[in-house]
Amino acid sequence: MELERNCPVCGEQKTFYRAAATKMHLGTKVKWHCPDCEYGFVRIDETVDTGAASA
Repeated sequence: MELERNCPVCGEQKTFYRAAATKMHLGTKVKWHCPDCEYGFVRIDETVDTGAASA
């Protein structure tokens, strides 16, 4: 339910919180959000990470 990683908007290490999860044909899609800003990203079964370029 929590994930430690660098937030590119805040510019420091933050604890991201799981906002939603959905099972789909590619795997489980999980949305993560920073509690201090509007930044969020999506992971699908650890293979697809929309925040990887900024992590």
